[in-house]
Parts: sequence; structure tokens; C-alpha cells
Amino acid sequence: MNLYVISYLGGDQPATAEEGKAHFAKYQQWLAGLGESAVKPMVPFNNTHTIHGDGSVTEGSTVAMTGHTVVQAKRIEDAIEMAKTCPFLELNGKLEVAEMVQM
Repeated sequence: MNLYVISYLGGDQPATAEEGKAHFAKYQQWLAGLGESAVKPMVPFNNTHTIHGDGSVTEGSTVAMTGHTVVQAKRIEDAIEMAKTCPFLELNGKLEVAEMVQM
């Protein structure tokens, strides 16, 4: 089995607290459906800072990545199929799937 990272990019915030709870419930259900394939199921990012080549630091991300999930699968196509069912897509978010390479 190979490891793949599903990166969360962009997305809208739910309009109300109730919508947020409903979305989070869908997300938890999605993660539960992945079963043991979800190696690191929830890794959200907060308080992101960008360090530039000149050493200066700015608040925020230049790529709008808000977190990631690590899954294991035989092929990248399998990891992509897992990602296609993620409820983050319902919030106008985008997902990137990449194989993690051992160095």
C-alpha cells in the first residue's frame, strides 16, 4: 500500500453554525467510511505564515491550503476515488491528491 495526501484548498465557510455542524457530521461520516485507509484523517491548518526568499514573513497562505488527510491505497486512482466523495467539495473547495514519496 502507498500513502497519499489529500490537500484541502479554498472552500467556503458554512453560512450558519447549524450548517457548519451538518457539514462536519458529513465529513466525519466520510472519514468513517474510509475505515483503516484513513491513516491521518483530520489535519486542519490554522495561523499560517509564509516565509519569503528574502527572509520576510507574511500572515496567510499563498496556496490557500487549509489542511490535509493522509490515506493509504494501492494506486493513486483509488485515492482519487476516495477524494471524489469528500464533502469538502460541496463547500466549493478543491482537493489535490499526491503520492507521498519515501526519501
